[in-house]
Amino acid sequence: SRIRSHTMDKHAEQLLFTTSKLMGVNFLPVCEVQTKEVVPSDVPTLEAIQLDHDSNCPHCTAATAHTKTVFGVGNPSASLMFVGEAPGAEEDAQGIPFVGPAGQKLNQIIEAMGFARESVYIANVLKSRPKDNRTPLPSEVEQCGVYLQQQIACIKPNVIVALGSPATKYLLQTQVGITKLRGIWGEFKGFPVMPTYHPAYLLRNYTKETRREVWSDMQKVKSELSQ
Repeated sequence: SRIRSHTMDKHAEQLLFTTSKLMGVNFLPVCEVQTKEVVPSDVPTLEAIQLDHDSNCPHCTAATAHTKTVFGVGNPSASLMFVGEAPGAEEDAQGIPFVGPAGQKLNQIIEAMGFARESVYIANVLKSRPKDNRTPLPSEVEQCGVYLQQQIACIKPNVIVALGSPATKYLLQTQVGITKLRGIWGEFKGFPVMPTYHPAYLLRNYTKETRREVWSDMQKVKSELSQ
């Protein structure tokens, strides 16, 4: 929470106390204004989470198909967070999520929403590239996903956009496919989650219908963020 104590002047304090007594209230309320962020001491920083991941992740420290781990990038205090499934070849080479063709499409989506890439946070469930870009295995997701949960707890986004089926299934703990879930609000530990198609799927199925559906999903996200 963002909290700062607001001190009343003596006259206003006495007046409030007198009025309260007349109304049968025998205590003086404390007025607080939200201005300063207080980070709980038990929530590690993104840097600490990354260090822990790169040293201890049961999956990534044993995997051999990648050259770099791809932790995440963006604003550590972002109101909007995008979560994909795993790094691809370009991401593995650069150590940055969503920098290949799908990343360029995601950039366009972010800009069309009125954001800059630097103002949001982008991560994947899996931090290392699966062999031959295959879909992450459930065991891999469970082992590496705990670090995504820590990222979310640290960033505290107002909205999470789940890109594609693996990310959606992990965050919403469901086996329902993305075609049935996209556009419908879900929740991950109190954080609103909007499932939508992965940008790679959008590139493979670049039709008016899929573009309309993704944009409809992002409009819902914009509406939620504006509240």
